[in-house]
Amino acid sequence: MHDLRSKASRARFALSPVALVVAGLLQPNLVQAQPAADVAQARPQPAAEPSPSLKPSPALREDIPAPTRDQLPTFVRGDSIRGRTDLETEIEGNAELRRGDTILRANKLQYDQATDRARASGDVRINKAGTVFEGPLLDLKIDAFEGFFNEPRYRFLQNNAYGEADRIDFIDDKRAIIRNATYTTCQRKPGPSWLPDWILRASSIRIDQETEVGHAEGAVLSFMGLPILPVPAMSFPLSDARKSGVLPPTFGLDNVSGVELTVPYYWNIAPNRDATFYPTLMSKRGVDLAGEARYLEPLYSGTWRANVLPNDRLRDRDRWGYSVRHDQYLQLPAGIGGVGLNLNVNRVSDDNYWRDFSRSGVSLTQRLLAGEGSVSWGRGDFSFVARATKWQTLQDLSAPIVPPYDRAPQLIGRYSKSNLWGGLETSIETDHTRFSVDGTLNGQPNARRTFTYAQVSRPWQAPGWFVTPKVQLHARHYDFDTPIATGAGSASVTVPTASLDSGLVFERDASFFGRAFRQTLEPRAFYVYTPFRDQNALPNYDSAAHDFNFATIWTENAFGGHDRIADNNLLTLGLTTRLLDPDTGAEAARFGVAQRVRFKDQRVTLPGGAPVSERLSDILFGASVNWVPQWTVDSTIQYNPKEGRSIRSTIGGRYSPGNYRVVSAAYRLQRGSSEQLDLGWQWPLNDLWGDRGQNLGPGMGEGEGRWYSVGRLNYSMKDRRVVDAVVGLEYDAGCWLGRIVFERLQAGTQQSNKRVLFQLEFLGFTRLGSNALQSLKDNIPRYQFLREQVRTPSRFSNYD
Repeated sequence: MHDLRSKASRARFALSPVALVVAGLLQPNLVQAQPAADVAQARPQPAAEPSPSLKPSPALREDIPAPTRDQLPTFVRGDSIRGRTDLETEIEGNAELRRGDTILRANKLQYDQATDRARASGDVRINKAGTVFEGPLLDLKIDAFEGFFNEPRYRFLQNNAYGEADRIDFIDDKRAIIRNATYTTCQRKPGPSWLPDWILRASSIRIDQETEVGHAEGAVLSFMGLPILPVPAMSFPLSDARKSGVLPPTFGLDNVSGVELTVPYYWNIAPNRDATFYPTLMSKRGVDLAGEARYLEPLYSGTWRANVLPNDRLRDRDRWGYSVRHDQYLQLPAGIGGVGLNLNVNRVSDDNYWRDFSRSGVSLTQRLLAGEGSVSWGRGDFSFVARATKWQTLQDLSAPIVPPYDRAPQLIGRYSKSNLWGGLETSIETDHTRFSVDGTLNGQPNARRTFTYAQVSRPWQAPGWFVTPKVQLHARHYDFDTPIATGAGSASVTVPTASLDSGLVFERDASFFGRAFRQTLEPRAFYVYTPFRDQNALPNYDSAAHDFNFATIWTENAFGGHDRIADNNLLTLGLTTRLLDPDTGAEAARFGVAQRVRFKDQRVTLPGGAPVSERLSDILFGASVNWVPQWTVDSTIQYNPKEGRSIRSTIGGRYSPGNYRVVSAAYRLQRGSSEQLDLGWQWPLNDLWGDRGQNLGPGMGEGEGRWYSVGRLNYSMKDRRVVDAVVGLEYDAGCWLGRIVFERLQAGTQQSNKRVLFQLEFLGFTRLGSNALQSLKDNIPRYQFLREQVRTPSRFSNYD
């Protein structure tokens, strides 16, 4: 047997959980955890003994389960090893101890196997699952990870934060208390005079790796050498994981509300439940009490929001708003089907809420607020929905809107079947709705409407062509609360429709600008015939004219909803060509044109509308070009050949050559109504002086010391003014980010809300200031966070 008291150049041994495994008793199945060269030095193999074999592992696990950890062997090595089997081991010179995800190195190491206690001194370094501690003296129970470390330096794996302290007391493998500690994520630079841009000093810091939260007491946060946030106690994240506690206060300057100060509190109730309370002090209004609760269960989920502002000094009244969203699925016995419950209710205190609280959330800052509840059922080809919808309309005297009808109740039944009787496809829908509104709307009475819509089609298609004939029948009946203008108390109408959709697909190999493509040529013809049925005297509860675009030009009805079925005798002709990559099938370009040929006047109109007598419709031109991944251009033009000009045009493009570089622009024209330009961007300003930065990938920035310009502008060419504007600067210092954003959002024809947002983000720690980051995310297309943890760091990325 090898003499444990003798010196070896680099002796290495393995300790089982029960006893020290000396050279002659080394278990073969432990060899997979150590290099073959070390094994040879530790124990010469007898010639007759079979060579140990490696046992494959299905995966390298980030966590080590407790039952497995109890069975893990302990490996030690060093220049000199001596001790007694099953009792203690003493290692001097390049001492090392390994067990699972724990690696301990020191000049001198004493290990008591009975108590699983290690005492290390001299250049001590311990790596625990990627988190590293270094210092002069360590006393630790290895498996329990209980003990202390004197004068340590430490670096955490999750966020690369580090610091030093007088002492660390390890409570267990997840929790520790750091005495007289510092904490920062600013990485050291060369030079004796270097100081971190920001640093947290605290009398004690409690670290909890299980909840990934740090708690500091007697803390002071210093920035650029100046203390900016002295707090007696605070908590901060060690990763992007959620945690309960007071969040950093946010403040801003608003031309309507004045100075705003918000002190949020986040409650991490459970992994699938949380709540946030954010009281806000507004210098011109008072105190707004707001909160949000979220929950996510296997069969239901929801979000509840509410705010109350007692005695708003701006409007001299109490202000409030709430939003409730709940979705649930009910499990029923097999064969019965499934039932869904949905609730979406949004209500506010007054008509001015949308303009005064323009940033309270999209659901409450629109002028039409829905209140809806529904029960749905489905089984196979059948489905049924019972729904009630009531609206709250926020009126503006300078720009009034027509409120929609409430629907309570609305009962909908559907049946849909494909491959029926030799390829037939059929569907039928029945709807019964009660339409009501306070008073009268457009002189129309409240009513009950029942309609049935049925269709049968038979598609034929092959690789180079398709033909789809279709027959539809739309029948509806009204019962009015009061007689309509014609004196009728009820009315019925039945409208049949026949259509034929057909197209061809030709392909050829082509080359453009030195690039090979598969080019298609796709002519399409769509004919529809609907006889005239007089409907113009009937009320209109939910119908509106379709936009004229490539999606609606191939439909049978010119109106949406069910109160108007247009009489049609028309043919739509279109031609599309596409350029496809022959290897991947990706579309590099698409060009299309379409026009309707009308053989007979359309006499069915909306209230106040005129019949359509034009035999040739406007021409639609469309193009989409994505020649290279960096460039994307889309455009649609509605051209009137008689007037010789476009009636509606939309042209948009985006250039994005890499991370944090995107410019998007759009031009929108509605002749006689609006003409707007929209520009959004995120771009490094350092590019202007030739500093292209580093390609570190999404969520990692492009290196420190870089400026970024961000913004979005919406300009009305008709009014010659900026409608909405969000313009800002971001600075990446490596361990902190600075943002300043100027925001102007339109809140009516003559009113706009303006804010100045300033934010400091100390990476791996906290954010201070106003919520500029949320404003950038909401307003700038394809905005990328400069720092966003894409994936959790692996312990093997910092493995010794």
